[in-house]
Amino acid sequence: MMTKVLYVDDEADIREIAKLALELSAEFTVEICSSGVDALAFAPQWRPDVILLDVMMPGMDGPETLVRLREQAETAKTPVIFITARTQRQEIEYFTSIGAIGVIGKPFEPLSLSDQVIDLMKTIPS
Repeated sequence: MMTKVLYVDDEADIREIAKLALELSAEFTVEICSSGVDALAFAPQWRPDVILLDVMMPGMDGPETLVRLREQAETAKTPVIFITARTQRQEIEYFTSIGAIGVIGKPFEPLSLSDQVIDLMKTIPS
């Protein structure tokens, strides 16, 4: 069964690299959104299995997007992984305290991105 991944980032080149990197895994089918607002509109219809969310985006940042995703019935329990350069211990603790299952540092290594996502998804209680 394919794992549906939604990648949300305001930088087009990073979205494309992430999509290509994730699709190297036969396990993933990937869609992309360029903002939190787009993700809030798209995710409830597409129902991704996991959402990869940039932290620093104009307008609605990643943490606010996560809070808003939790308010929608269709995405209330969807696992979220933040993708960010902000990887100090207290920042990671904050991201997990608001509901992220983990953090992947930017710049990410494209060839290991899918493995990192798979490893983080293994931490979700079934």
